Amino acid sequence: MDEGLFFFEQFPKGMVRGIKIDKVYFEGKTEYQQVQIFSSPSLGKVLFLDRKLQSAQIDERTYHEALVHPVLITHPAPETVLVIGGGDGGALKEVLRYPVQDVVLVEVDPVVIEVSKRYFPWLSTCLEDKRVNLEVMDGREFIQKEQKQFDVVLIDSSEPVGPSLSLHQEAFYRGLKKCLDSQGVAVAQVGSPFYHLEAVVQEYAVLKDIFNFVCVYLAPVPTYPGGSWCYVFLSEKIDSMEVNRTPPPGLKYFDLEIYRAAFCLPPFIKDRLKQESILKKTKP
Repeated sequence: MDEGLFFFEQFPKGMVRGIKIDKVYFEGKTEYQQVQIFSSPSLGKVLFLDRKLQSAQIDERTYHEALVHPVLITHPAPETVLVIGGGDGGALKEVLRYPVQDVVLVEVDPVVIEVSKRYFPWLSTCLEDKRVNLEVMDGREFIQKEQKQFDVVLIDSSEPVGPSLSLHQEAFYRGLKKCLDSQGVAVAQVGSPFYHLEAVVQEYAVLKDIFNFVCVYLAPVPTYPGGSWCYVFLSEKIDSMEVNRTPPPGLKYFDLEIYRAAFCLPPFIKDRLKQESILKKTKP
């Protein structure tokens, strides 16, 4: 990467985005992936993994607030939280707005943690919080070995390739269910409704076989492909509409009106999810 030139990110279906590079902060190849951090005049500071955008200063709060706050306002009394992925610390900083007692952050790549501490200053502050424990290991392996149950689990993974592939598979979600307490809630990001709809539908169908409540919702993330992003709310006993507390002050995107609207899906998503559910029921 050279300052003053353009960084090109390949989007699905033959599209390419060019981002002008102001300043390069970090570029390196780790045991797991390529990591790049630079600043751009339009997006601010950005984090790329394997040349795919993970976080941008301009809209990271939208993405992370939409990921974290729905599950934390619906659980009756969230005290223990597990965050899988999210080595940039964006999800963690949102979790710590609540009076939770214990938070475990699981990130497979130690380099992502180290460079994020250096260039995304909120991560260092969060990791210094006495409620936070950092586990540097694969999220799937953590789920398999962990005996403790959590009130809330957040899956802040990247796309289902490379080190994040296992976090989108059925075996992982079945293990995840065992890590939730009886009233536990979980959330995962599952992709673009425009570019990844069939993958979203397939993941939804798998999850319907595992959890009682499986609810897809949307949030705008302008820097992600298509500008809109799908999340899925998961629980055995808690309905996504059972709000138990108001969101904390100081949020820039999320509030209760946004929350209720997020579950109002457009027909092209709603109809496709319904169709897949019917097909699954009719299969022998």
